[in-house]
Amino acid sequence: MTGPVGQIFGYGLWLLVLAGAGGAAFGVYKLAVADKSRNGGGAEPFKWMGGGIAAVILAGSLIAILNGIAGG
Repeated sequence: MTGPVGQIFGYGLWLLVLAGAGGAAFGVYKLAVADKSRNGGGAEPFKWMGGGIAAVILAGSLIAILNGIAGG
């Protein structure tokens, strides 16, 4: 992809990486302030962290693939 469409797509992928990092950080924060009792909401921080990490991995792999195609 060349031109403005490719550039906008590349910026979108980097924004997805940043959003995923933010989601993972928010999950760590929610885990730190979570109610530690037996009936506290235990799974929600891990959902945030898992979603954030998945977004980072997906966007990172797409960036690597696109850079490999464009470079080679």
